[in-house]
Amino acid sequence: RGTGKYVRAELEKIADGSKFDSLFCVAGGWAGGSASSDAFIKNTDLMMKQSIWTSVISANVAAHHLKEGGLLTLTGAVPCLDGTSGMIGYGLSKAAVHQLTASLAQEKGGLPTGASVQTILPITLDTPMNRKFMPDSDFTKWTTMSYVAETFVSWTEDATSRHANGALVKLLTDDNVTRQEVV
Repeated sequence: RGTGKYVRAELEKIADGSKFDSLFCVAGGWAGGSASSDAFIKNTDLMMKQSIWTSVISANVAAHHLKEGGLLTLTGAVPCLDGTSGMIGYGLSKAAVHQLTASLAQEKGGLPTGASVQTILPITLDTPMNRKFMPDSDFTKWTTMSYVAETFVSWTEDATSRHANGALVKLLTDDNVTRQEVV
């Protein structure tokens, strides 16, 4: 049995025939390395599983369980709009999420009628793990998870607050103030 079918079957049990207003994919992680790094292949495989596969599974679930006019959010990253030589696997996986967003937004992308896909592109999210591994960073430049949650709620409750279908939305934070900028 495939992962997508399994996840959809479990959701069907929980939803009991109902459709979802929104689906948020915030799974991901980080691993660095260039092509010459010893862990390059291993880290790239990990990044593909943490970012690409979770996004693909979410897209498949959304195609089957999202209401018409519903919302699917995915997570990309600002640094992955350009080359990422010190973190190639990470850049590759997030760039694939950016491409998935564009494909899902097209007419034959498979999402329900009127549904929208929005992909957030943070620079750094303020999470316990990021604080642990980057303790000397300027946290006032990190996007809080509460900002992300509030944004998702707003996009779910008020479709007019969403950006155009297929938008890649930079989350740019400075002095603890976050603004959105569509790529």
